[in-house]
Order: sequence, then structure tokens, then C-alpha cells
Amino acid sequence: MLYHYLASDKSGQMAEGDLEADNLTQVLQHLATSELRPVSVKAVKQAKQITLGFGRKISMTDKVFLTKYLALMLKVGTDLLSAINILIADFDKPAMRNFLLEVRENIGRGQPFYTAFEAHRNEFSPTFVSLVKAAEASGNLQETFERLSDELLRDAELQSRVRSALIYPIILVCAALGIMIFLVTFALPKVSGVFSQSGIKPPFFSQIVFGVGLFIGNNIVALLVALAIVVGGGLLFYYKTDVGKALVGRFLRKTPFIKNVYTQLAIQRLASTMSSLMRAGLPIIETINIAAETVGNSEFRFSLNRIANEGLAKGLTIGEAFKRESIFPKVVTNLIAVSEKAGHLEEVLATLADFYAANVDSSIKALVSLLEPALLLGMGVMVAAIALSIIVPIYQLTTQF
Repeated sequence: MLYHYLASDKSGQMAEGDLEADNLTQVLQHLATSELRPVSVKAVKQAKQITLGFGRKISMTDKVFLTKYLALMLKVGTDLLSAINILIADFDKPAMRNFLLEVRENIGRGQPFYTAFEAHRNEFSPTFVSLVKAAEASGNLQETFERLSDELLRDAELQSRVRSALIYPIILVCAALGIMIFLVTFALPKVSGVFSQSGIKPPFFSQIVFGVGLFIGNNIVALLVALAIVVGGGLLFYYKTDVGKALVGRFLRKTPFIKNVYTQLAIQRLASTMSSLMRAGLPIIETINIAAETVGNSEFRFSLNRIANEGLAKGLTIGEAFKRESIFPKVVTNLIAVSEKAGHLEEVLATLADFYAANVDSSIKALVSLLEPALLLGMGVMVAAIALSIIVPIYQLTTQF
């Protein structure tokens, strides 16, 4: 268990710290051997592993807040342990408090600062962990946290623009499903019942729509449960297995329009990650291997691994190794080769990251502008088909009297 103590030495000066011990007696013995007189000794609640769920996941906003305030505190001269204690007092979210308590516990045990981030790679990317590790070794944590804060803000803005662009299509899909469920559960059964009681046979097209509608209406609960199971299982398969990620990635790479956005987003992540890691002073082979893990594209990952482990490791230049991989656009490989010779690779990669971030934004807007009328058209066709299947036989029915 972790204990936090406040004690005084022979000269009356106060000392404060954390100590890992099995019980209170061991803490008091340690203080006695250190010639410290205990004033206060309190057990610190052990940090729990961060789990998914409401209020229990570290969000992008939390990471921006954490990096921004750590940078500010270190800039004004606050030591790392005191900065962590201040953040613990300010954070109310359980996931962040637990994580910060874990950081303080690691520091109290004498472990490196980056190990707490490394233990939670679901929340902190390999790039984040590597940058903190390099900064801790070089002693420039403040500058690194400032850069991380800026990069996280840019990523958050890009994600926000993507979500905003997709809100309207999602609303259209939900509206179409709602209308269809209403029609097949309320309208179609009543109209079909009228024809069944009157003995009049509706047109063949209407019979098909009535049959499908009645089947859906009679089994709506089972169908919704099955849909929820399929969607939930698909999400788990994607997030929990490499095969799921590979299949989704292959689908995105082969789908028209979407594949351009997917590729541009992968290049933006690659350029941003490489620029940050190179600026932090990491070796180029390690930089490219880390970028391969964060790029989010399996084909890019394999190519980057070959560049690092088969190209650079055998003496090729960065430009030569990239040009051997045809998956990267010519403009990217040419810029990398030219900037490497000029000695400005970091700056060019940062510029590429900004350029492709803007491209992703505009490409998503163009995709949504195509998707919206297609969804509206599909929604109109569906409603029109159901409406005609109802109106036509009713008209026939009225003309017979």
C-alpha cells in the first residue's frame, strides 16, 4: 500500500513524500531509520486500472488539459511531484484521478515518469509515450508537454470537424429507419387488414410490400435485437481483434471516395508523428517503427516496417527507402527525399501534416455533399414505395363502389 507522510527532521524542517509499504509499522520504522519524526501518515487509495464506461475513460479533452497544465506548472518552476499533487486535487473525474494517483505512486517508488503512460496504451498512443520518455531523458518535459498540448488540440479539432460533417447524414439515416418502423408497424398492418376482410386482392407490388412490412412488423423486436447483436458484435470484432481492423481497413481502402479520405488521414498521421518524434531526438528507425503503429493503415504499417528494418537498417537514405514503396504518393516521397538532402525534414513533415489535415477536412465535406442527396433520394424512394403500395389498392377499392 502507498502511504503519504509528513515528518520533521532534527533541525525542525518539514519533509513530505510517499512510501510503498505493507503496513503502517513499516512506514514508521523507515522514518525512524531516516531520523525523521512523523507528523502525519495517511494511506493513499491505490489507483485502479482505467476502464471503459461513463466517466471512466480518459478523453481527448482530459489529455489536452493534462499536458497544458503540466507544461504551465513546470514552466513556472513547480517540481513534477507537486504539479501532480495539484492536478489530483483539481480533477474530479475518477479515471483521471486514478491515473494521476498511479503516476504519483510510480514516482514515489522511484520509477520513471513515462511508465504510467506506458501502462495505459489504450489511452496514450505510442507516440505520446515515446515523446514523454525522450523528454524525461533529455530534461525538457515542459517543452514536450507544450508541443503535445498543441498537437492534441489540432487532432481534437480535426476529429470535431469530421464528426460535425457526419452528423447530418447520421440524422437522415435515423429518420429513415424511424419512418420505416412506423409505417411497417402501424400503417401497413391496418391497410392490409382492410383488404383481407374485404376479400379484394391488391396488386402484386402491394402484396410484396404488405408481406415484407407485415413480416417486419410481426418480428420487429426480434429484428431489432438481432441488429443490436450484429452491430455490437461487429464493433467488438473490430476493436478487439487485428483481423477485424484488417477487414475494415481493406473495405475502406477499396470503397470509392472513402479510400481517398482514408489514405490522406493516414499520411497526415504519419507526417505529424514523424515530425514530433524527430524533433524530440529519437533515432530515425525507432521513429518510423513508432509511426507505423500509429498510422492506422495496415498497408502503410507494413511499408513503414520495411522502410525501417529493411531499408534504413541496410544503409539506404530515408528518401531512397520511401521511394521503394509504391503505396506512398509521389509528392510525399519526393518531398521527403528533397527535404532530407536539404536538412529540413522535420519542418517539411510538419507542413505536410498541416496540408493533409486541411485536405482531409475538404475531402470529408465533398464526400458528405455527395452522400446527403443520395440518402435523401433513398429515403424518398422508400417512403414513396410504401405510400404507393397503400394508395394504389385504396384507389382501386374506391372505384369499385
